[in-house]
Amino acid sequence: MRTLREIPALREALADARRRGDRIALVPTMGNLHAGHLALVEAARERAEVVIATIFVNPMQFGAGEDLDAYPRTLEEDQTRLEAAGCDLLFAPEVATVYSRPLEAQTRILVPEVTEGLCGASRPGHFDGVSTIVGMLFNLVQPDLACFGEKDYQQLAVIRRMVADLHFPIEVVGVPIVRAEDGLALSSRNGYLSAEERATAPRLYQTLCELRDALEADADIDATLAAGTRRLEEAGFVPDYLELRAADLGAVTPATREAVLLVAARLGTTRLIDNLTLTLPR
Repeated sequence: MRTLREIPALREALADARRRGDRIALVPTMGNLHAGHLALVEAARERAEVVIATIFVNPMQFGAGEDLDAYPRTLEEDQTRLEAAGCDLLFAPEVATVYSRPLEAQTRILVPEVTEGLCGASRPGHFDGVSTIVGMLFNLVQPDLACFGEKDYQQLAVIRRMVADLHFPIEVVGVPIVRAEDGLALSSRNGYLSAEERATAPRLYQTLCELRDALEADADIDATLAAGTRRLEEAGFVPDYLELRAADLGAVTPATREAVLLVAARLGTTRLIDNLTLTLPR
């Protein structure tokens, strides 16, 4: 695996792949890799001859008071994991390489509607940063496909909308959530949890499973969500949101069948997110 830091070297390496007629897959990450990230690489490996991962802790998607400075940076360990997973190229640029201007003066990509509510409500500007950096990487790499985790459900919806609206010739592949044995969705931020909090954290997924079963059995939506919020609070979480949306993140209507439960909650100082798809009864 080659690690590239500069844009000209990246373009040269990708030009070689294109001359060979290779299919190129992109896996954007912020590093501190775990099995969920490696599942993205494996999905990319199945679909393309050349797999390029990126590691970039993107300052534009962090708000005031968030964990930009504390976000774990583990490049050497990440390189080892990526190479073992079959990654061909790693692009790991410095911030100044990506953003030539101060962030407040930087051109941005804004995706309306699908960014509203959920994490978009509690993290204003977050998805502008996500869509901007992903759009940049799409422009730099020009991949045939890109793999993203379904744990970040709203993020995946934002990227799908951006690709459709801006006519990027890129297939967006959603990769299922990878969970620990006790059900907790893998996340780089799980490392912030204390031992006691880590023991409590699986209640987030367990609660989603309980709510899914109730909703698929035709329970009242509002009452079920209210009961779920109470369960989380009793377990020690501070819920940010617990919502049922249509699969496209639109509002649930009587005609909705494919839906998704989405939750964000703090446990101590750590913000956890998760989701679970379900089929509503007719």
